[in-house]
Amino acid sequence: MSIRLVVAFSFLSVLGVAFSACSTPVAARPTWAIALHGGAGTLERSASVEQQQEHRVALERALQAGRERLQRGESALDVAEAVVRILEDDPHFNAGKGAVFNEKGEHELDASIMDGSTMACGAVAGVRTVKNPVSLARLVMEKTRHVLLMGEGAEQFATLVGVERVENTWFDTEYRRKVLQEVLEERKLKGSALGSARNAPRDPRHDYGTVGCVVRDQNGRLAAATSTGGLTGKRWGRVGDAPIVGAGNYADGIVAVSGTGTGEQFIRHTVARSIGARVQFGGQSLAEAANAVVHGVLRPDDGGIIAVDREGNLVASYNSTGMYRGLADSNGRFEVAIFEK
Repeated sequence: MSIRLVVAFSFLSVLGVAFSACSTPVAARPTWAIALHGGAGTLERSASVEQQQEHRVALERALQAGRERLQRGESALDVAEAVVRILEDDPHFNAGKGAVFNEKGEHELDASIMDGSTMACGAVAGVRTVKNPVSLARLVMEKTRHVLLMGEGAEQFATLVGVERVENTWFDTEYRRKVLQEVLEERKLKGSALGSARNAPRDPRHDYGTVGCVVRDQNGRLAAATSTGGLTGKRWGRVGDAPIVGAGNYADGIVAVSGTGTGEQFIRHTVARSIGARVQFGGQSLAEAANAVVHGVLRPDDGGIIAVDREGNLVASYNSTGMYRGLADSNGRFEVAIFEK
């Protein structure tokens, strides 16, 4: 073999090694992805191991149900609703069974759902006897020309469409009643009949608690659903961000977002839509957009969000002590957490 051929062969061999080193396989994009949350800032790090484990098991149960549905090829909208129903029925979370009490010792529940593939959405606020408000929100979306129904009108609609009803006391738990008494005692000591920022509870956990789910299905469709019992000791028919499309819940063809935290702040800054807008118009990645809003727009301890984009990327971002959350996708990811970053 000539010297020229030897040199050429050696050069090609080195080039081949270099090419091989630079062509590390890239992980395939997920064919489906899901994230859920059970509220931000509602549990302290000092909580017992048993209490933390109870919440992890509850999150795993809901996440596993969502994963199985997505593996079967169910739609993002169906999965989002189904997962939120599971969380609404779990007394560990402030939505449905286990919802907080208002000032009168009653429950007023809010929820919304949005189909990113069509931009259709529905919401209810201040319902009192609907076992699963997220399902009533979906029926508002599918059976009416409206987006948001509230109070007595939403209850009348619930009767018309035949959703499952319960007594308002069905949502009671002793833990939530104890927290209500703490809030009312604190309010009495402060001596104000008005709920100004100055008279907000010393413990911000009394202002938190929501459940939500965001989904990308096998067909690339996105959906988001959010449900809550609101604030402990709330009055005057207060409504937070959970049933407000663009604030605490949003989905389009690019992102799906569900929030949890100080509802008034999420409304003021249209948090859910702002994250999507940063991706759509600002060229930011989902993680960049979520972190910019959660850590750069919201105040410390205001809460957090979960989100998924059309590529199947998942994000859970929060600025509170912790956030109950779970994330899974078709690449084998399956994780739940409370405090870990």
